[in-house]
Amino acid sequence: MSSATKDLMELLHGTVAQELLDRIKAGDATAADFSNAIKFLKDNGIEAQMSKNPGVTSLAEQFPSFTDDDEHVAH
Repeated sequence: MSSATKDLMELLHGTVAQELLDRIKAGDATAADFSNAIKFLKDNGIEAQMSKNPGVTSLAEQFPSFTDDDEHVAH
């Protein structure tokens, strides 16, 4: 890949990231925008670390914990 092509791809990558972030911050993001942002992060190896992100920790605490087999109901 030529240097110019690499530079163009890096610019496009940054522009996509900025556009998604701008939509989310402005409150204008659609469900598809959120889905695309999540996929963008995943495709680039970005993961949330609960210890560094109180929002993720708070969200995780709202889900039930299924540690005992007695809690599971067969369907």
